[in-house]
Parts: sequence; C-alpha cells; structure tokens
Amino acid sequence: MALRATIRGTSYRFGSVKEVLAKANPAKSGDALAGVGAADAVERVAARAVLSELTLAELRQNPVVPYEQDELTRLVEDTLDEQAYRAVKDLTVGQLREWLLETSTTGARIRAVSPGLTPEMAAAVCKLMSNMDLMVVGRKAEVVVRANNTLGLPGRMSSRLQPNHPTDDVEGILYSTREGLAYGCGDAVIGVNPATDTAESTAEILTALDDLMRRNRVPTQHCVLSHITVQMRALSELRCPMDLMFQSLAGSEKANTAFGISVALVDEAYAMMRELGTTRGPNRMYFETGQGSALSSDAHHGADQVTMEARCYGFARRYKPFLVNTVVGFIGPEYLETGAQITRAGLEDHFMGKLLGLPMGCDACFTYHAAMSQDELESLKVLLGAAGCAYLMSLPVGDDIMLNYQSTSFHDIPSVRGLLGSRPTPEFDAWLEDVGITRGGRPGPRFGDAEAIR
Repeated sequence: MALRATIRGTSYRFGSVKEVLAKANPAKSGDALAGVGAADAVERVAARAVLSELTLAELRQNPVVPYEQDELTRLVEDTLDEQAYRAVKDLTVGQLREWLLETSTTGARIRAVSPGLTPEMAAAVCKLMSNMDLMVVGRKAEVVVRANNTLGLPGRMSSRLQPNHPTDDVEGILYSTREGLAYGCGDAVIGVNPATDTAESTAEILTALDDLMRRNRVPTQHCVLSHITVQMRALSELRCPMDLMFQSLAGSEKANTAFGISVALVDEAYAMMRELGTTRGPNRMYFETGQGSALSSDAHHGADQVTMEARCYGFARRYKPFLVNTVVGFIGPEYLETGAQITRAGLEDHFMGKLLGLPMGCDACFTYHAAMSQDELESLKVLLGAAGCAYLMSLPVGDDIMLNYQSTSFHDIPSVRGLLGSRPTPEFDAWLEDVGITRGGRPGPRFGDAEAIR
C-alpha cells in the first residue's frame, strides 16, 4: 500500500491511513488544534490523491482506532454485513464517489450496500466530495423510519420542537410547545433539554407533554434529553410515558466513557425501551453527535474530527434510531470556527449519516463567539433542506435562552418548507390541516395562534 503522491514535483509521503484521512480533510480549526490537518492546500491535494486510490478493503483493515483498543471498532467490525461488503470491497474511494454520484445509483442501491460500509469508508469518500456532491447523494439516500409517525419520506422535512426553559418550569415549557406547534413545528419530536438532570424532573416534563399531546391528538413523539441513566430510572421506576430515549454519542470508547456510557449500557437502555417505551413504531432511540466531541475529551486517538464523527454513526446504527442529529456548531469555534467550516460540517455529517443508513437531522447552529453570521446560518438551513435533511431544530426566535446558542426559529421551518415545496410528516400534516394551522400546506386561519392548542 503506497501512501505517497507527487504534486508539482514535490513528493509527499504519509505514515498511515489515519494520517491520509486527516490530511485529506477540508481545513477545520479542530484538526489544526489537534495538529493532524494538512500543512497547506498542496499537501491536502496530495493526501486526497492517495486517498482516492485506497480500496475500501484497505480502509477496513486500517481503522483509525485499533480493534484491540476500542469497543466501537470491534462493534463495527463484528457486525458488518459481509454480503454487502463483498459487493464494494474492491472499489477505490474514488470509484465509490463516482458510483454514488451516478444518476443510475438510486437510494435503494445505496441502502443495499450501506450495511457493508465502515465509518472510515463514509468519512473517506466524504473528503473527496464538494458541498454539492454531498447534497446530491444525501438527498438520494433516503432513510424512512417510524415511531408515532413516519419520518424521512420524499418531499417531507420535519422539525424538532425545542421548548427549553432555564428553570424547567413546566408551564413555560408547555406554552413554548403550544407556540411551536402553532407554527407547524414538532413533527420529528418535542424534545426538551432539561436544566435539572433528575429522574423526577424528566418524568414530570414527559408526563405534562404526553398530556398535551393526547388532549390535542398531536401525532408526534416526546423526549427529555437527560442522561440515559436518568431516563432509564424515570422509565423503569417512575413508569412515566417515554416515546424516545436520548443519548449523546462520541466516536471512540474513551470519549463515550467521558459521556458516562458504553455499548453495554446503551444495549440495556434499548432493551428497556422495547419493553416499556410508549412508541407505537419500531424505532425508539434518539442520538445527537457533533464534530469535535472526541477531541474535546482528548479521546480522538490522533484522528481527524470528520472520521471520528462518522464513527458515531457506526455506533448509532446498531439501535435503528428514529432520530439522529449533528449539533453542528454547538461545541464552539475551537473545532469549527467559521461559517464556511460549520456549513461544510453540516453537509458532511448529513451525508455520512445517510450513507450509513441513519435518518439524519441537523441542528444548524453556532455559538456566539464563532465567526458565523445569521445570513450564513439561514443559507445552511436551506442547503440542508435541499439535501434531504430529515429534520431541523425549531425554537422561539432561534435563540435558546437555556443553552445560549443560535439555532433555527419556529418561523424558519415554514419558510424553508415553502421555499423547497416540502411538507411535514403525513400524519402531522393531516393534523395541521384538521385544526386549521395550515390550509393546503400553507399558513391557515390558526397559523401562529398558540390558543389553537389547548
């Protein structure tokens, strides 16, 4: 395996596949912080030239974290679909890119090979693609899932209604929920980031949301994003209603240990949700990720943040989740500094998750010390919608008063849907029409009227 290339008479040699992957990555502040990125644009081109000639078999043989050191590497290797893998193993990364972009390569064909792809393969081909390439393939790679409604169908774009409150005041959460529903938001999930990470608070919020949803016959799911062990206690001991169980994931065993989780723990939570969860459909889990999470806990093993992010998706797909989203600009400018970097990362993550068979959404967002403008953020929302992103966030005026970051507003969701001609999930769409919030997919007589929700 020759890891070298000559560009303009200069020879570049790379010491490992991991180094090639890192230096082929578009410039990111996180990779610079970790000291793994390319020194300049010419070295980046050399790394991409080498990467394009590597086969998928060579990538499988060279995971960025060794099998013996990491349970996620073992999980991916031991559960890979060998029949699907054999269909693509002799392709080079460059050939995989060309195949994905072929007009004859349909979503069904991508889904057929997806179980045979490792995260390193998804990350590798991502690095050879332009932003538009990522969008074209992301839109083709449809992933349809079901909980209390159906997510991911063509022509549909959903949203997570995020009614956070800085003191977990239930009445405040409920009013924000009613406002968001009145703007047509919340068909992916009504998901609250709690200020108080206790089983009792989790159960109280879930019970109140469940009551609102039942009273108004809202066809969606609810979730409180407390730690998975807290949710397990709320479900098993307090027996509260729980449609989806949530956890943040990282791309290495060491990083997940910092999150207080393991494969065995998430296996246990998944089994508990199958037994006690209130979801009607087969997909019961909700995961969030974000480039830079492994580096932030010094658990990246010298790998770049795109590849480590792809490994999160290799972990997530074990549980056939209903929702996965990358909180793309939330960790901070140390990892994604500018609007261009955040935009690229959002499109990368959406593409890699879809390629690995996940129903990907995105929290298009930035922290207030990042170099991203509101206009750039709005552009990213439209790009993600055009790329077939399953769902975006939605919260009052796009400004989270509890987590202190800028995201997608209640008003943005109908605006993006109108621009792209998309609709909510079929079940939620019918409910919006029935209560007068929309008429023919457009704002109806009760649009924006929180009093329409009792």
